Amino acid sequence: MATKVGIISLGCAKNQVDAEMLLYKIREAGYEISDDPGICDIAIVNTCGFIESAKQESIDEILELATLKREGQIKKLIVTGCLAERYNNELMKEMCEIDAVVGIGGNEDIVTVLNRVMEDEKVNIHPDKMLMPLEGKRLQSTPPYTAYIKISEGCDNRCTYCAIPIIRGGHRSRKMEDIVSEATDLANKGVKELNVIAQDTTRYGMDLYGEYRLAKLLKELCKIDGFKWIRVLYCYPDKITDELIEVIKTEEKICKYIDIPLQHCNKDVLRRMNRSGDKDSLLALINKLRKEIPDIVIRTTFIAGFPGETEEEFTELCQFAKDVKFQRMGCFPYSIEEGTPAAEFPNQLDEETKAHRAEIIMDQQSYIMDEYLESQIGKEMEILCEGYDRYAECYFGRGYCDAPDVDTVTFFTTTGEKPKIGEFYNVEITDFLDSSLVGKIID
Repeated sequence: MATKVGIISLGCAKNQVDAEMLLYKIREAGYEISDDPGICDIAIVNTCGFIESAKQESIDEILELATLKREGQIKKLIVTGCLAERYNNELMKEMCEIDAVVGIGGNEDIVTVLNRVMEDEKVNIHPDKMLMPLEGKRLQSTPPYTAYIKISEGCDNRCTYCAIPIIRGGHRSRKMEDIVSEATDLANKGVKELNVIAQDTTRYGMDLYGEYRLAKLLKELCKIDGFKWIRVLYCYPDKITDELIEVIKTEEKICKYIDIPLQHCNKDVLRRMNRSGDKDSLLALINKLRKEIPDIVIRTTFIAGFPGETEEEFTELCQFAKDVKFQRMGCFPYSIEEGTPAAEFPNQLDEETKAHRAEIIMDQQSYIMDEYLESQIGKEMEILCEGYDRYAECYFGRGYCDAPDVDTVTFFTTTGEKPKIGEFYNVEITDFLDSSLVGKIID
């Protein structure tokens, strides 16, 4: 009887892609993949370690599985991912139930690790993070119609608040032909929505080709039969070129959607973050995007309560968000991350102030969202059907303006044939509820 292995992947979609590569290696080695890590032989937690709340979620998950191990429901517990990379030597000391801790450079050796723990060895490996494989087959864990494709690993931006370069290392692009080959395989398997991800997608190609090549890569991806939507996430404002804007504007398969984590608008705060730009340059970029691509939906994130952020600087951020009216926005209180320059900055704000500022800007955004959603009533929108909500007694799905996992859904009804999951339908928007649109299929 094959040994059952289950994996819980936490955090971002980039981590999910890593988990899918691990799953493929594990299955090919003869292990049986279980959908429920709580009742399998080996449970793997692929952790996130980006900010404090993510670290706590990872620790809570490990502790829950450790309890199940003590109760005999699982035999072995393995920790991989960002937390394992960042606190490799500490995790096993703190939690004796952990059988293996695998830094990201050890992902290639996951099968060896599994074999060793099943022989009752304790394993703690922490190879060079640059050994983390960029290429490899994946066992897709997303619904069959949608997938992520990671085009690079690591980051060179060195924002002072961010631990990603510490955890993941410097920026490394994948070869364009390897990305296109993987994307073709996904399309052949039935993927219709491809979400392009990296720590910084706009830096793609600089290390390999000496120039930004995201626009060229997108053009190649658009040539692949099968994709209906190609979505671009995690773009940095100073690297959004005219060529990239033109590709988003003219390529039919590219969703008129862009995710640009701005983090702030005040020049002084941005400099302390080691980020370029200021309010005027950011406004110029947003206005240019909206002029060139009138239907574009812009998603962004902000950090509230960065060290030294004054009331005036925060007020400027609030006004900026109010004036721009982002269709999609998140704001998070600043999280002190050990090892980052910002953790040592003077004038750290207290937790209550940071949380309050984030709450203020998100409350403001809720009114902006209501205005935007109301403006969509009466319009027709193509919706990718994702399921049926038995409580709402209607179907739900996403439009081009909604990325999976991070944005909202549209609820819709039909008087005709039952919609199929993974298919696209024209929906007339008739209302909105909370942050979701409501509509009906146009027969």
